[in-house]
Amino acid sequence: MIIKLQPGINHTHHQHLLDAIGNKGFKVNEIKTQTSTYLVCIGNAEVDLRTFGHMPGISDIFHVSDEYKLVSRKWKTNFTQIDLGDNVVIGDGNLSILAGPCSIENEQQVLNTIQHLKDNNVKIMRGGVFKPRSSPYAFRGLGIDGLKMWYQLCKENGIKIITEVMQVSQIADMYEYVDVFQVGARNTQNFNLLDELGKVDKPVMIKRGISGTIEELLYSAEYVFSAGNEKILLCERGIRTYEKASRNTFDINAIPLLKDKTHLPVIADPSHGIGIREFVEPIALAAAVAGADGIIYETHEIPEKAASDGQQALNFAESAQLIRKLNSLSAIRD
Repeated sequence: MIIKLQPGINHTHHQHLLDAIGNKGFKVNEIKTQTSTYLVCIGNAEVDLRTFGHMPGISDIFHVSDEYKLVSRKWKTNFTQIDLGDNVVIGDGNLSILAGPCSIENEQQVLNTIQHLKDNNVKIMRGGVFKPRSSPYAFRGLGIDGLKMWYQLCKENGIKIITEVMQVSQIADMYEYVDVFQVGARNTQNFNLLDELGKVDKPVMIKRGISGTIEELLYSAEYVFSAGNEKILLCERGIRTYEKASRNTFDINAIPLLKDKTHLPVIADPSHGIGIREFVEPIALAAAVAGADGIIYETHEIPEKAASDGQQALNFAESAQLIRKLNSLSAIRD
């Protein structure tokens, strides 16, 4: 059960409500977010919602049978929209495109990518400055100085950025220079990190774990929401299976399933989903048809010279072609 409290509920009404819920055998968790205060009530008691619905101080009340409560679609009629400002909104019914290199390498690379995005009316750039790599000897990013350079250039050109945060200690330093924090597949169940991201007033995109289930992804989102942040996106990026023909197995099923289970926007990552450049486009188009709210993919001016993941990055011509096809597809989606 979820109870949404009225703004400014007085102390007496608040306490009477807590007592009434507790007397019915529920454990009450009070959640304060950027916009609202909720009581998430956990327990097995069968109760008529009208028992509490008439009490002063309640804005709305919902029965939610899912173990994950706040991210469940069962209590929220409308899908969540993530407003990044400057008329850049994810989850508003249009198909958002988020594109850029795996790694931010230098200023000229950033400028060239920004120009490519502007030429194709793309408003969000992806990229990494802290790179979790399988090998400790691989390129691991430019760090905070690279982020500041990248953010400033994007801000001057009206481009929003999304980038990965790897650990709690990075959040404060990154905060001013990030439009969307990304939680990578290796950190999907880093609950300390999720808790801390729940305390910031910036959107958070959570990627599905390398071998994670859909339910585990939703629980990860619940951590962020329950810590106070309602601005959450979910990302299907492929999972590890026994198949060796591709880097990962992109789970197209996850997109309609997530859209059925949660009110949060769902983003698809075909670059990591298959890991092979020539197949990124068909996977991206399939994800759009399946109902994704956005596509995030890797593009590099010269993928063969990319510092990381060049084998799955589209060159600018291939990227422009994909954008045209996605825009055409978006125009005819229901």
